[in-house]
Amino acid sequence: MNRRTLLAAAATTVAAASLPKTAIAAPAAAATKDAMNSTAPYRSTARAQLSALRRGTITARDLLDQVLAHHAKVNPGLNAVVTLDADAARAAADKADAYLAETGRTLGPLHGLPITVKDALETKGLRTTCGSTNLSDHVPSADADVVALLLQAGAIVIGKTNVPTMCQDIQTSNPIFGKTNNPFSPDHTAGGSSGGPSVAVATGLSALEVGSDLAGSLRLPAAYCGVFALRTSRGASPIVPTRGHIPRPPGWLTSSDMLTLGPIARDADDLDLLLDVLAAPAPADNAAWKIDLPAPSKTRLGQYRVGLWADDEFCRVDAATRSLMDQVAGALRTSGASVDDSTRPVEFEASNTLFERLMYATSAASATDEAFAGEVKAADSVADDAPSARYLKSRTMRHRDWARADEDRQKLRAKWAAYFAEHDVLITPAAPTAAVLDQTSVPSQDRYITVDGEKRSFFDQTSWVNLASPVGLPAVVMPTGQTRDGLPLAIQIIGPYLADRTVIAVAKLLSKALPTPPQAPALTA
Repeated sequence: MNRRTLLAAAATTVAAASLPKTAIAAPAAAATKDAMNSTAPYRSTARAQLSALRRGTITARDLLDQVLAHHAKVNPGLNAVVTLDADAARAAADKADAYLAETGRTLGPLHGLPITVKDALETKGLRTTCGSTNLSDHVPSADADVVALLLQAGAIVIGKTNVPTMCQDIQTSNPIFGKTNNPFSPDHTAGGSSGGPSVAVATGLSALEVGSDLAGSLRLPAAYCGVFALRTSRGASPIVPTRGHIPRPPGWLTSSDMLTLGPIARDADDLDLLLDVLAAPAPADNAAWKIDLPAPSKTRLGQYRVGLWADDEFCRVDAATRSLMDQVAGALRTSGASVDDSTRPVEFEASNTLFERLMYATSAASATDEAFAGEVKAADSVADDAPSARYLKSRTMRHRDWARADEDRQKLRAKWAAYFAEHDVLITPAAPTAAVLDQTSVPSQDRYITVDGEKRSFFDQTSWVNLASPVGLPAVVMPTGQTRDGLPLAIQIIGPYLADRTVIAVAKLLSKALPTPPQAPALTA
């Protein structure tokens, strides 16, 4: 028995002492209408699994054992889950079953649900490496705040999912665990940094996951792996607490000023379910603050005022994505929705440039003194028009320059707010293409993507998702349709600040009006 097993029984009690009670509200009554697959329950929605657990149709231990058997069958070919703690998970499942039998009550809204956790989120007593050899033996002494919320809600953490080294790539591979495969094609990337979490959800290795998103690290993998994901709102503080997320070094209390954490699921209703658990103030703010996200004000797709940004000269999309956006426009107009496909909230290139400057600046916080001194020297000598100039000068900008950039960010937020005074949501492509070929073995300076035969920057993959990143807007990526080769396609739904439930609601409605996305073969293996 390891340390994690010994701590499992106390996890719920410890977490409950420091995190908000609002996080354990019961799931919506509609969840009980979901029917679970009785022969392969891991193929079912999280809602269906939880409903069966509450009714006693299945025990937490039986569900866990079936999920672990599925892991043994399909994970070796995917390499999504890289650390598995079956003993602790079985102990937690037995505890959940005993509690329900003795009290007739559940531990919380995620009672007995086996899930995985991204290996960038610290887990008490369970190795957390963030794909870095420097952290290969790192066993945290405390859970990340968001992990504590999951445990408080009754979830059973069964293991950790793969990430690129220190979450610093948009594909998923590292020297400790190797590459995670796209669930539709091993030749294509799973995306990053939440590649492991997205593959785990797509293939039934986990019913739900929590991904992190600074530069599209949650939404790009979701798009490439055919799952739903929500980048949650972020203002002066995030609506989902971020302490305990690496690459900020273990023990740090701060995180990037653009980082958010959000749910990954196989449908939009499950995003809503997990958002109820995750949306909470940081523990230090519990005494006076609560998160009360507004409900959607509309119930039918035809009631929405929808902006549509289908393509842009700054980041052209391919023919398959253009065709998908045409289908989206047709479905919206058929529903009676008001569609504006010409008004733009911001200038794309200027927004992207500001985002890059702020991203490079925040990433410098954890650099060593020696490394940062070298960057300062290099920035002072590099020409303004050199390829490396933006990176180096942004990483080493003076505080006055950062304050000016932050002012530009607030002005950008005001432009978005003005746009959303006339529009309820904005729909864009999630990426220029479906999943691109994996290039983990290609030197970073030689990587590129191809869009309709045109060679493009490797980082054009994230340009569309990065529209929402610098201004803290909620954005759902939802899969719909597929390419001729069977790869999932996806769109992005951006909403006003704190309209997280609205963008999920629109995703639910659009899911009924747009083509069904493909299902990962390993889900039914």
